[in-house]
Amino acid sequence: MRVDLFDFDLPEERIALRPAEPRDSARLLVVKPGETLQDRTVSDLPSLLREGDVLVFNDTKVIPAQLKGIRRRGEAMAQVEATLHMRVAPDRWQAFMRPGKRIAAGDRIHFGHDGNSCFLGQLDATVLEKGEAGEALLGFDVSGPFLDEALRAVGHIPLPPYIASKRDDDERDRSDYQTIYARDEGAVAAPTAGLHFTPELFAGLDAKGVERRFVTLHVGAGTFLPVKADDTADHKMHAETGSVSPETAEALNAAKARGGRIIAVGTTSLRLLESAAREDGRIEPWSGPTDIFITPGYSFRTADMLMTNFHLPRSTLFMLVSAFSGLETMRSAYAHAIESRYRFYSYGDASLLYRAETSDGR
Repeated sequence: MRVDLFDFDLPEERIALRPAEPRDSARLLVVKPGETLQDRTVSDLPSLLREGDVLVFNDTKVIPAQLKGIRRRGEAMAQVEATLHMRVAPDRWQAFMRPGKRIAAGDRIHFGHDGNSCFLGQLDATVLEKGEAGEALLGFDVSGPFLDEALRAVGHIPLPPYIASKRDDDERDRSDYQTIYARDEGAVAAPTAGLHFTPELFAGLDAKGVERRFVTLHVGAGTFLPVKADDTADHKMHAETGSVSPETAEALNAAKARGGRIIAVGTTSLRLLESAAREDGRIEPWSGPTDIFITPGYSFRTADMLMTNFHLPRSTLFMLVSAFSGLETMRSAYAHAIESRYRFYSYGDASLLYRAETSDGR
């Protein structure tokens, strides 16, 4: 499909720079194809669901994956930045480098030489491979838990570019840009639909008889990359690693068998469920990388509903929600959200989408 079909104009002032307080006070646009849009709040979620429904959350935990450093090549030095996006070994990460033209295979990069990190303020890496568009494979001098500790000391929370261009990250972001149920470290971007949940909202959902299940997909920085191709067929997704446990797969299959609805919280949860599903819709235990790219025409096999934030124009995520509820439905919903002053992107408001009955996504 033509990528320009997924374009729209968003005023700068609609981009949220901080989350709502409290988190579940954010607005919630309910989108049901063929029906009138509903303006609600996230705290209304228990009244919108029913007993036996199951919410599926991504329990990945964001790490401080934004690094600033000095590249050394002989006597020559240059300042560079790295955004880690996928771990491939205990001591190795794929990273987006900026500026990419300043690095080459064999370069040494010294991160965090500010006296605040372990190992006398040093976290050093070698550029093992240089890929396309500024991507590189970094091999660090420390490994496993020692590398994790060093990243916590020298790294910054990798705020999305549309926030980072307007302000620096701060200590508040270390909690704001993390779900309250985050458990498994490895993401460099938050599963942002989950940022709206509070203990009070969980209590309300429990009282309604709505179940909670967890999957893990370590969100990569590739989620923020624009689609530069003119046609969706020419876009390549970056892989992200994840897993669905046998217990979760069994619980979700049981819920579907008894007539319960599956509600994916976030596009990451939905992409992982679809990666783990058989053709007949049965969800299998699953672990590994996925680069699934969902566009209109895709036939969904798992979730009945999707809770998600509002996404960038021409992004793979807007393509996904258009596949889920229909392109024209989502264009109308986004036009309403913009006119009604909904807050967009990672720290913004949310939508609750019903799956379109047809599978062509139009």
